[in-house]
Amino acid sequence: MLLVGLGNPGTTYENTRHNIGFLVIDELLKRSSHSEIKKASFEGDLFKSRSTYLLKPTTFMNLSGNAIAKVKNFYKLEETIVIHDDIDLPFGALRFKVGGGHGGHNGLRSADKMIGKEYIRVRMGVGKPEHKSQVADYVLHDFNAGEQLVLGAWIRHTANSVEALLEKSLSDVASRFSLKDISKLGS
Repeated sequence: MLLVGLGNPGTTYENTRHNIGFLVIDELLKRSSHSEIKKASFEGDLFKSRSTYLLKPTTFMNLSGNAIAKVKNFYKLEETIVIHDDIDLPFGALRFKVGGGHGGHNGLRSADKMIGKEYIRVRMGVGKPEHKSQVADYVLHDFNAGEQLVLGAWIRHTANSVEALLEKSLSDVASRFSLKDISKLGS
C-alpha cells in the first residue's frame, strides 16, 4: 500500500492549505515506527512502516504524479491512497472516493496522468475564496487563526481514517469518518 500526502516542498508552504496532505503524513509518521528510504530518483521523502509506504513528493504539486509513479512502479504497489486539499468542500469536511475528475487540482491532475484515476482519494475540504481568480493565492496561504484552533484535531481524525483504510473497506471508513464540516468532529 502506498500512502501519499500532496503538498509543496519547503518551509514557505509548510502550513498552507495546499499542504494538508503532508501534515497528515507527518501525523501518521509520528504514530509509527518507520524507516526512511533515501533514493533521489523517487523525487520524494519516502518512509516504510511495516508493509506500508508513506510518500511526500518533493516536486512541486503539478509534478507529484512523477514521484507517485516512480515509487509505485519500483515497489510494484497495487493500492494507492492520496490525501489532498479540496476547495469544493467546506473547511473541515472529509470525504473519500475512488476515481473521478481532478477538479482543477494540479496534484491530482498529475497523479491521474501518471497512474490513472483508480486510487482512493482522501478529500480534505479547505473551503474556497470568494472569487475563482483567488484560488492559487488562497491554497498557498496558511490556515487562518480560527482554522488553526481545530486543525490538529482534524488532522488526527483524518490520520485515524487512513489507518482504518489499511484494514477496513472504503465504505466502512467513509461511513465512520466522513465529515460535513469541522463542527461534526467529536459529535
